[in-house]
Amino acid sequence: MFIDYSKIYIKAGDGGDGAVAFRREKYVPKGGPAGGNGGNGGSIIFVAESNLSTLLDFRYNKKYNAQNGERGGSSLKDGKSGKDIVIKVPVGTIIKDSETEEILCDLDKDGKEFVAAKGGRGGKGNSNFATPTNQTPRFAEPGKPGEESNVVLELKLIADVGLVGFPNAGKSTLISVISEAKPKIADYPFTTLEPNLGIVRYKDYQSITVADIPGIIEGAHLGKGLGLKFLRHIERTKILLLMIDITSEDYVKDYKTLVNELEKYSKVLSKKKKLLAFTKADLVEKSELKKIKLRKIPNYHGTVLVFSAATKFGIEELLDSLWHQLKD
Repeated sequence: MFIDYSKIYIKAGDGGDGAVAFRREKYVPKGGPAGGNGGNGGSIIFVAESNLSTLLDFRYNKKYNAQNGERGGSSLKDGKSGKDIVIKVPVGTIIKDSETEEILCDLDKDGKEFVAAKGGRGGKGNSNFATPTNQTPRFAEPGKPGEESNVVLELKLIADVGLVGFPNAGKSTLISVISEAKPKIADYPFTTLEPNLGIVRYKDYQSITVADIPGIIEGAHLGKGLGLKFLRHIERTKILLLMIDITSEDYVKDYKTLVNELEKYSKVLSKKKKLLAFTKADLVEKSELKKIKLRKIPNYHGTVLVFSAATKFGIEELLDSLWHQLKD
């Protein structure tokens, strides 16, 4: 199951209290302060892991509490520090403050770490407070509480190319043909209910990572359909491949609607490189394909591609165009 959003509570461990203790040795008159320091509390640490692809674990486990530090002991013995909790998340996970929505960290690289809640410092034992005027202090420092907060985990897929189009535009079929991804494919709208990520092998051992986003409909930026829920996954992509069904009654309207939804959702998306492609070329006579490819689309000045994932017509040209765009 693909889960890309979760809200959890994290609590770092409290520091252990310092100890009040005195030496009781036979030849030490009246002894002396010997209270040890408390141990530090454990911290909550997030680590990006490339082998993970979903936040599913956080659907069931909503609270994370690190271990407290131990109290200091006698004979200058310090308490043990609490163990850290290391939480592994998929690469591309953003950690936000749940109240302010402030981005605390973007774990966009494999192995990147972030201390989301720091453990409390252990208190000092009374041995630290001895002075010439107070040689037997009878007090120690309490441990500091560990940090705690509610945080939001939001996953954004990291891909080179984002496939964007209306339901049944052929996105799932395309990604299944050009990569090893196996998305669900059917002849009804909203077949794709979750994003799919595919690795496309290109010439000379090169590769292109492609993200198939569930179909966008008009009003997606307002929460209609599934678009709003998954549009975040194409914010990191380098190129957007706008896919329009070649049998559409109004290509221009479809193009305008897709671009409009992207722009209203995010200014970042509006500035990304875009390639326009007509899909399902096998459903149109070959004599019509050239006319369609040469058709002018208002406000679009790039190459217009035509392909059929079913017959693989135009797939090589499509991949070449994507590769060249990525390298520009």
